[in-house]
Amino acid sequence: MEVNQQARCRELAKSSSFYSTVYSEIEEVGWEHLVRAGGDLSFLIFRVLDKKGRVHVMEIQLDKAYPRVPPMVSADVPYVFNLKWSMNSRLKNLVQQFEKHLEKLQAFWSTLDEIDRSLQIVDSKQASRAIPSRQIHVGNGCFIILFIDNNDPRSLPECRFMGLGNTVNSLRKTWKRNVDKWERDKAFLENLECLLNTQLPRLADAETNNHLDECGICYAQYLPIGDELGPQTGSATDYTCENNSCSKAFHSMCLVDWLRSITTTRQSFNVLFGNCPYCSEPIAVKINATKN
Repeated sequence: MEVNQQARCRELAKSSSFYSTVYSEIEEVGWEHLVRAGGDLSFLIFRVLDKKGRVHVMEIQLDKAYPRVPPMVSADVPYVFNLKWSMNSRLKNLVQQFEKHLEKLQAFWSTLDEIDRSLQIVDSKQASRAIPSRQIHVGNGCFIILFIDNNDPRSLPECRFMGLGNTVNSLRKTWKRNVDKWERDKAFLENLECLLNTQLPRLADAETNNHLDECGICYAQYLPIGDELGPQTGSATDYTCENNSCSKAFHSMCLVDWLRSITTTRQSFNVLFGNCPYCSEPIAVKINATKN
């Protein structure tokens, strides 16, 4: 993200009706929600919090004929909502529809969170909120793949078994024998272990707080290599949001640049105080962690 993104958008707004329209509509949504804007404002990324404090990113593609042509939307959800759009619609209406869509998926994501925070997930970094399945270690070289119904996450999930030999066959038979014991009012993990008649391996403490380490601003794991970056050249992400529902990683350098572009950021000596670009929780970052 550029250091003075808002100023750049303001200059663009003077050059055409398209830029002027998009600029004014971003202001309606709030600049604090804008994560990134393309150079010609045809690509926007907003971050939206759901009622549980989970951070969701919505990507918007705008045609030059906007708003006559509806925007294209993609997001970290299992399915995209049916956009209701007219010539009088604005970006704030799109964000509001997205927020309502997130409300419908709260129980689904709570179930995924219960699984992700407790059990050993295969390729956990690929287990996004948009994917309704999880591959889980069950021990002895066996795995199960659960498919959670995003519209009815408390219902019995479809389950596939993977592994070799008698162990996986025994698990499959146990599941079929106990399938009628699934109770919607029970905790998901309790139901799962009841049907399998075994205690599933738990996530190690060291893995509990594991998160993707790509920077939430530049979307790269490492900074570019170059003399202009000084001691930060090629460095990995070194700052993590302390909000457990967010835990987004950043390069301090990128975070400082972003905070400097926000008018509400405060500075005390060599520390900038502001809000996380994703969850809006208070953050503080040292300026001397950036390039010279």
